[in-house]
Amino acid sequence: MKTVLFACTHNAGRSQMAASIFNSIVQPGAARAISAGTEPAVSVHPEVLMAMKELGIDLSGARPQLLTEDLAASAQFLITMGCGEKCPVVPGIEREDWELLDPKGRPLEQVRAIRDDIRKLVERLIATHGWGRATPGTG
Repeated sequence: MKTVLFACTHNAGRSQMAASIFNSIVQPGAARAISAGTEPAVSVHPEVLMAMKELGIDLSGARPQLLTEDLAASAQFLITMGCGEKCPVVPGIEREDWELLDPKGRPLEQVRAIRDDIRKLVERLIATHGWGRATPGTG
């Protein structure tokens, strides 16, 4: 099973949304997502909790964690979102950078737009690697 690590600065917004969306739509057993931040916050941003709850995803129990080189080395894919040069460089890991606004302190409608952009990027990532759920009639 492949591990995708989503990383941002505080692990309280973008990376939490990406990992939870990924895990909610990926084919079980094909891949899993984890998230971390270079400067973890104490908790997930309240506006992110609200936006994700609208999708039926409860992040109230999620706790931001520190992005370490060991954690990054445990993944096969690293998706960064705004942590820039503070994100570790790990040889042999596939890496992408997604330029997304930080949802912290933004109005809910802007957080929803960021969330929806993240969902599209996650769906593309899953489709690109063939990690999607099988649909009836496709084999």
